[in-house]
Amino acid sequence: MGRKTPQYDGMARSLVAGLAGLSLLGLSACAGHQPAPPAPTVTPDQVRTHADKAFDKLKQEEQQRAVSPTMP
Repeated sequence: MGRKTPQYDGMARSLVAGLAGLSLLGLSACAGHQPAPPAPTVTPDQVRTHADKAFDKLKQEEQQRAVSPTMP
């Protein structure tokens, strides 16, 4: 029972070689991946400007609805 057959020894070597190859492929794939650039930062003034524009647009739409007649 303690003796290994030549066939079993060859399969074990093939398995180890295959696992080593897969490990190397995985490491090289991860090393080649570059992280995404950081998202652009938005200043508080830009946020305020965008919010003001959106609010003005909303007010304009409400005024147009009040002027135009609605269909029953």
